[in-house]
Amino acid sequence: MSRPHRVAGFSYLGPQRYFLTFCTRDRQSVFMADVVDETLDQIRRTARDEAFAILAYCFMPDHVHLLIEGTRDDSNLQRFAKLSKQRSGAAFALKHRRRLWQEGFHDRVLRADDDAKAVARYIVANPVRAALVESPIEYPYSGSDLWTMADLIESVR
Repeated sequence: MSRPHRVAGFSYLGPQRYFLTFCTRDRQSVFMADVVDETLDQIRRTARDEAFAILAYCFMPDHVHLLIEGTRDDSNLQRFAKLSKQRSGAAFALKHRRRLWQEGFHDRVLRADDDAKAVARYIVANPVRAALVESPIEYPYSGSDLWTMADLIESVR
């Protein structure tokens, strides 16, 4: 699979919000408790190191959705994505002896007038749309480092 194209002429630097999707290699269903915990730890570590806030996340069986926001002028989305996948992929490979991620990632650059909380609600409602649970609150592999789940699910029901 070829890498998804980035927005031409856009720098992917600075205090910008992004909706990202990382897919597992061959769309294998790998995200269960221990894998989610380790992967999220590595993504959070990279977010701290690279000056990003994790506004929302949802680990589906074969992909993860992230809503992130650069917190400094030098926040670099492409570096964040690369390091997040490298670190989490290396941790996964040590335990499972196989690759975690497919090449590349999908991104949507949010506009200034996009409602980030609405995008976060969309992300945490993904397991409901996939019929994995009846309510986002039941799904253990999603959340936010900014808002409570109660804040996010109030308009999902």
